Amino acid sequence: MRWAWLLALLLTAPAVTSTSAKEADLTISSAGQVAQPGSVVLMIVACRESQDRVVASALGREVVFYPDPDGKTWRGLIGVDVESPPGKYTLIVRAIREGHPELSGTHDLRVAPKQFPTRRLSVATRFASPPESAVERIRQESERLAAIFQRVTARRWRDPFLVPVSDRLGSNFGARSIFNGQPRNPHAGIDFQSQEGTPIRAPNAGEIVLAESLFFTGNTVIVDHGLGLYSLLAHLSRIDVKLGHAVESGAPVGLVGATGRVTGPHLHWAVRLNEARVDPMSLVAASQTPAGAPRDKH
Repeated sequence: MRWAWLLALLLTAPAVTSTSAKEADLTISSAGQVAQPGSVVLMIVACRESQDRVVASALGREVVFYPDPDGKTWRGLIGVDVESPPGKYTLIVRAIREGHPELSGTHDLRVAPKQFPTRRLSVATRFASPPESAVERIRQESERLAAIFQRVTARRWRDPFLVPVSDRLGSNFGARSIFNGQPRNPHAGIDFQSQEGTPIRAPNAGEIVLAESLFFTGNTVIVDHGLGLYSLLAHLSRIDVKLGHAVESGAPVGLVGATGRVTGPHLHWAVRLNEARVDPMSLVAASQTPAGAPRDKH
């Protein structure tokens, strides 16, 4: 009986973080919401000494962290793609300071299962089954978007993220979409039930890296917030920004409309974080998480 008790204790003991330096030199913790497909997780790395750079390998992607003023505490946003399988993922964190040994450590991120609803929509036939004449345009636009989301630029935001309109949320993020009876990719954004002409504000500071009409999303604006974080605002009736413009948090970017593949006027807000398709509301929550409230520490 004693051995059975000891075996049970060993099997349920928490994983121990391994690091190449003393444990006190590098502490890794996560804060905010429970990790699920589509969620954003705030990671906090506390170092004994100031560092020049902190990066992590997480879910097959490199994540660049940003520092507190003292250079000892670093924060990074980890994006769990909407189609990531549940399970345990090991994050490898590296803290780099010129002229000093590199610090490294690991953190186990557990992604819990999540069930998404199914939505069935009726749209114009050309959006459910695009004509041959539109196929090349769709391919080129898809490649352009992929190239944009692959770029990692300097961090531009400082304050928590805001919702771009104050209207009620409509369809849920991650919903399995069926257009005219044909299954499609999960809904990789959230929709606001806004009236046509409602002003749209930038969710945070950034640079406009796309401002034009696309086949599926209609009049579209993409804001590069830096560190691999992008906001896509779709179906606008009017675009009020231009390519290359810098915008501040809350700045007007356009008006709600019904362009592209829609069933009526609304705003579609999608977020890409190091190419992961994540729930914008999870980003809002993660960006508002108090720095001193770690949820899981290693």
